[in-house]
Amino acid sequence: MSESFLKRIKIPHVFALLTGVILFCSISTYFTPSGSYEREERTYGELTRTVVLPGTYQTLPKHFSAKGMLIGDDVDGKATPVSALGFLSAIPRGMEAAADIIFFIFIIGGIFGILQRTGTISAGLHKLLDRFGKSGPILTILIMTAVGIGGSTLGMGEEFIPLVPVFLIVSKQLGYDRIFGLALVMLAADVGFAAATTNPFTVQIAQGIAEVPLGSGIQLRVVFFVICLSWTILYVLRYGARVKKDPSKSLMPDDDFSLSEHDHQKVTMTRGHVWIVISSVVIFAGILYAVQRMGWWLPEMAGGFILMGIVAAVIAKLSVAETTKAFIKGAEDMVVAALVVGFAKGIQVVLMDGQIMDTVIYSAATALEQFPRIVAAEGMLLFQTVLNFFIPSGSGQAAVTMPLMTPLADVLGLTRQTAVLAFTCGDGFSNTIIPTSGVLMAMLSLAGIPYQKWARFVLPLFLQLMLISAVFLAIAVAINYQ
Repeated sequence: MSESFLKRIKIPHVFALLTGVILFCSISTYFTPSGSYEREERTYGELTRTVVLPGTYQTLPKHFSAKGMLIGDDVDGKATPVSALGFLSAIPRGMEAAADIIFFIFIIGGIFGILQRTGTISAGLHKLLDRFGKSGPILTILIMTAVGIGGSTLGMGEEFIPLVPVFLIVSKQLGYDRIFGLALVMLAADVGFAAATTNPFTVQIAQGIAEVPLGSGIQLRVVFFVICLSWTILYVLRYGARVKKDPSKSLMPDDDFSLSEHDHQKVTMTRGHVWIVISSVVIFAGILYAVQRMGWWLPEMAGGFILMGIVAAVIAKLSVAETTKAFIKGAEDMVVAALVVGFAKGIQVVLMDGQIMDTVIYSAATALEQFPRIVAAEGMLLFQTVLNFFIPSGSGQAAVTMPLMTPLADVLGLTRQTAVLAFTCGDGFSNTIIPTSGVLMAMLSLAGIPYQKWARFVLPLFLQLMLISAVFLAIAVAINYQ
């Protein structure tokens, strides 16, 4: 694919893009065979998930009618393609289905607005730049390693959305561009999430469904994580070095990189700022512990962040009016980011409405049975990667596919741990590039980066990481990975 071709690609606004994908999927429900698996609820550790039951797939005849095309016409035992009303209501229903994530984004945006109002973020940022401002590579390595570990161990992703402006400021101060700033957080988090070591939303759920010991096989995953993150950091550093040496080499050479919309005046670190940092770190550590050990999910996490904001406001001696105003401003900055998540969820809504999602899964599982072990393992990786376009949710994809990949692995002579590895790689790395990822599109919106510019930057790295994944899957097959 030539660079000139990529330059000619015009990607519409994220809302228009996702609406187009929803329309395409809605039309597909008229031509793609429908079918469904039976499902049941199962508990894995502290989490309950609805999973499919292998061997229960049944094809469904389609019911066509004028009424069905306009407003829907459900008939027992038959699948109805998505109606015009179903298409139009997919986005509102997607927002309803993703309400927990959407409101979580609003709340943490508001809390970071309070932290910004106290001056803590600006003071800490400039303290960091004073210490490492003349050594961009060292600061890059430190930041990406910390973010990558958070993604790999705790499945952090959405939590980083409000921090995008902070990383942009770091990038500008170091002499890089917007893409470098977003890469510091976006790539590190996604690569960590994909090269998961103890990620509770992918590895632990998948291992629970596959009925292998939680935490088992971690040695290979740690090596995999270190290699993938190191390769990613080198990729980002090479790009940054080119941009710093010659700004015209930036993928956004005409961007003046103005950050006037973000408050980044220099603030001196005070004792109050230090106490806010300490309290925030303690509360955040408590949140992460509760996610791992007590089954907390987004509502409880949001409550923990609210406590963080209250404590920060008290320490900074902000009035109620100042605190409220700062919260509202922070939440306002998250509007597009939060709505993008609902738009993306609408894709899954129409695929489930037309009952073609299970057909795609069944067809892939059936096809993989025909191949040798190594080829089948690589096929699992490819299938999970493609499916992530339609189900960009780690835990959601695990609940849908692992009950099928587990017995398939048994039939093919693959270990179940290998199936888990194929799932985590396929689910994770494509989050760096697929336009249906709500987190990616939200971060791009906040960073002011057009999707096609980001795609040109990240596509080579995505292909390289997929190659590394394929190599490790081959190793997993060869060593009978347990």
